[in-house]
Amino acid sequence: MDWGDFFKKNFIAIDEQLRVIYEDNVHFDKDLPEFKTQGGVYIHSDRLTVTSPVLMWVKALDMILEKMKSSGFNFSQIRALSGAGQQHGSVYWKKGSSQILKNASSELPLHQSLKGCFSVSDSPIWMDSSTTSQCRELEKAVGGAQHLASVTGSRAYERFTGNQIAKIYSQNPEVYQQTERISLVSSFAASLFLGTYAPIDYSDGSGMNLLQIWEKTWSKSCLDACAPGLEERLGCPVPSHSVLGPISPYYSQRYGFSPDCKVVAFTGDNPASLAGMRLQEGDIAISLGTSDTLFLWIQEPTPALEGHILCNPVDSQTYMALLCFKNGSLMRERIRDDCASGSWDEFSKALSSTAAGNSGNLGFYFDVMEITPEAVGIHRFNRDNQKVSRFPKEVEIRALIEGQFMAKRIHAEKLGYKVCKTRILATGGASHNKKILQVLSDVFNAPVFTIDTANSACLGSAYRAIHGLVAERNVSLADVVKLAPEPSLAVTPTPGAEEVSNFGNTIFLFRKESLSQALQCSPARLTLSQRL
Repeated sequence: MDWGDFFKKNFIAIDEQLRVIYEDNVHFDKDLPEFKTQGGVYIHSDRLTVTSPVLMWVKALDMILEKMKSSGFNFSQIRALSGAGQQHGSVYWKKGSSQILKNASSELPLHQSLKGCFSVSDSPIWMDSSTTSQCRELEKAVGGAQHLASVTGSRAYERFTGNQIAKIYSQNPEVYQQTERISLVSSFAASLFLGTYAPIDYSDGSGMNLLQIWEKTWSKSCLDACAPGLEERLGCPVPSHSVLGPISPYYSQRYGFSPDCKVVAFTGDNPASLAGMRLQEGDIAISLGTSDTLFLWIQEPTPALEGHILCNPVDSQTYMALLCFKNGSLMRERIRDDCASGSWDEFSKALSSTAAGNSGNLGFYFDVMEITPEAVGIHRFNRDNQKVSRFPKEVEIRALIEGQFMAKRIHAEKLGYKVCKTRILATGGASHNKKILQVLSDVFNAPVFTIDTANSACLGSAYRAIHGLVAERNVSLADVVKLAPEPSLAVTPTPGAEEVSNFGNTIFLFRKESLSQALQCSPARLTLSQRL
């Protein structure tokens, strides 16, 4: 089950051969119009505060289970379940709610039993950016942004849960006092199935600015900077593969689940995608969508002021790095329209007509404020490092694509990625374009494989449910999912790509310095990121 898509809830069931045997979703705006959300959220008048109604999520669960029951789905065959939730979102349980959750009547839909259980009815989610002052206070309290990143994997971000909790405590202390438990969206969903409060897993917990990613325990200094009594409200974090217990009797009585069905710890949507894409040590996953996302399995991370280091959801001894770039496919489509008459075929021909390295021409293309680096606008530099106002159309197209992928490699290296025996797993709309993938392969000097995974977070949750049953016997996720279809090899590096790529990355860094000067800000400021 995946709660990571902020406008709908997805459900996938797989059999022992890893074949998808059931798939469905509930669309929040369309299927639950009574909540009057837009895109599954409420955007408040300040344009910074963004929330989702908690009861909408519960009612969506009721709805999808009733749909499955009506279709004749045999719940008694489910041996284990797990799920994913939007990272960083939080749910606030009112005092006394644990007993209501435990004793929910199977005669009623769950949302009717829980309607009075939340001290905050509208949960802050990952789109919220209203906590800038709390972020600065947290960084100051623990010795600076870099020290916070070194401890928790990320500098302070507005959407991160610790800062959201700090805002609620400072603005509504009485609401905080009424709260007996704070869940992430993932552990909240797990709680609904357990019938008791589920712990936060290591991986999703490392997206809160609260968890010490090395020790896998809460940071006392971070907790104290956010709110008093916070540790008892969060509970103890657990490994992401943990079996939390059997499913609540509510589901056995109402839907026919086996009482032996196990609930495996739920995690965040990005960590679950790592499992769904079956990333292995040394791999890089790149999703080329509206925003471009890069994440990788990493042994020795180096937390920085941009990007995020999270605990690995399928191997608690390793880590995953995460980078997000706002100017993804929409930027590529805009340049396609301007320079290739709106045709991807013409776009691809232009890439083929120019050489790797683009003769030293490079551009930074940001229609909206970028995250990494923090910059906006179109900035072109020729081979002599002179800022120019335009490129020939074919040069413009290669400058865009090479610049996007150079940025991904350079920032991945800053987080600890090492270029050696790497393979890239590509997904998203642009992964269907072989010429774009060829540039990606050349920049990283690595083969690129494609995967056909429409909902990697939901599929990853199903894989993790199976893994949870055997993880304590030191069985790896790779062993569990070896029957799944292998990624398809799309392209390999052009001969000589390594030399061109290393030169191009040097040029990229040089031009980034020039961009910093052109924007009249320091390089350090340029590389600060604000929000995914």
